[in-house]
Amino acid sequence: MPDTTIPQSWEARAEAASFFGFTDLPSIHARGTVVLTHGTGPYVHDTNGKTYLDANSGLWNMVAGFDHPGLIEAAQAQYARFPGYHAFFGRMSDQTVQLSEKLVEVSPFERGKVFYTNSGSEANDTMVKMLWFLWAAEGQPERRKILTRKNGYHGVTAVSASMTGKPYNSVFGLPLPGFVHLSCPHYWREGRPNETEAEFTARMAQELEDTIAREGADTIAGFFAEPVMGAGGVIPPSEGYFQAIVPILRRHGIPIISDEVICGFGRTGNTWGCETYDFMPDAVISSKNLTAGFFPMGAVILGPELSDRMQNAAEAIEEFPHGFTASGHPVGCAIALKAIDVVMNEGLMENVRTLTPRFEAGMAELAKHPHIGEWRGKGLMGALEAVHDKDTRTPFAADLSISERIANTCTDHGLICRPLGQSIVLCPPFIMTDAHMDEMFEKLEGALTQVFKEVG
Repeated sequence: MPDTTIPQSWEARAEAASFFGFTDLPSIHARGTVVLTHGTGPYVHDTNGKTYLDANSGLWNMVAGFDHPGLIEAAQAQYARFPGYHAFFGRMSDQTVQLSEKLVEVSPFERGKVFYTNSGSEANDTMVKMLWFLWAAEGQPERRKILTRKNGYHGVTAVSASMTGKPYNSVFGLPLPGFVHLSCPHYWREGRPNETEAEFTARMAQELEDTIAREGADTIAGFFAEPVMGAGGVIPPSEGYFQAIVPILRRHGIPIISDEVICGFGRTGNTWGCETYDFMPDAVISSKNLTAGFFPMGAVILGPELSDRMQNAAEAIEEFPHGFTASGHPVGCAIALKAIDVVMNEGLMENVRTLTPRFEAGMAELAKHPHIGEWRGKGLMGALEAVHDKDTRTPFAADLSISERIANTCTDHGLICRPLGQSIVLCPPFIMTDAHMDEMFEKLEGALTQVFKEVG
């Protein structure tokens, strides 16, 4: 007789043996998991034979879809040729060298250097260590404070989670000392009564100036910013935001790091989000689209000044004592080289630009619903924020779990999207067609109608 104590279904097996992160556990207990077997184009398929249009691109990153033949071939060829190595002790693969050259070439910088990690979290963590390292080497070890924004998301390691301005990190006793979170630059939600957008931007800039004065510029190592806040709920900055804050940082000698984990390689319609918002950072953090999701990889791309300063600091002690076993992995680098080519030369970034007006029109149409307070976004990323009362922008009661309800109902309809706070986020793959867009909006509209009717 079979052992009845062993779970039989895929869903039960997943819950019995897996510990979930960033997952609404009441939904898992009520609905079970979705166990996926494969993907085709922008669709994924589960163990029950159901198909879903993944309007979240996996986790922002599967921009070329789930079965791109060129990316699969690049991985297979490199595994057959040289399946793994590191980038320690003066040794690295030829693919790693080529990728570093390519990243500097397509970066915002005239020249620079690249350091590899396995994720965006590790890349942000590494960047902080680099800043601490070079400031100490330059005789300013007290410059350790890191400035970020509330609702900004920079990762989940202890350091990058300290940078992440999300209240849930308090359960870990984070942030660590020295991580300062300024106000979220979300004009619709954070603007004061009768405050214009220009006045709001000026207030964000003045807060930065006041924070630097309070903390002391000589204690601040750097400022990290997402061009568009992704996991904060797709929050574009207020008009003129970067043009207001970058001169302040420059005046005080504080490096600005552009966290391009989500925005980089096409999501906003340009190669980099800093290009979209017309500001020059001192370094760029890349991941996700870097390999189109086909391999876990992150990269710190240092601009010329930080490259020189880091090189001098390392030369002084004869090394930079930091790295990861799989840093610059040859298979990951081969995939990244192909992914960059696919996004930039196979029409994917052009497709983002082509689809953006259609995407914006679809979001604007859904935002006419009396329980959608705002739609916001940039390029092929957007969010719809649910509200109980549109005029007062009053959110739904927290115990209604409104965005989880909407996302779960979308899943029932064969559409994957992401709940964030009281918002529903869409960041579809770059290979979307008009027909895919129609399907996405039709299914989302049906879910919104159903849920808002249920909650009244």
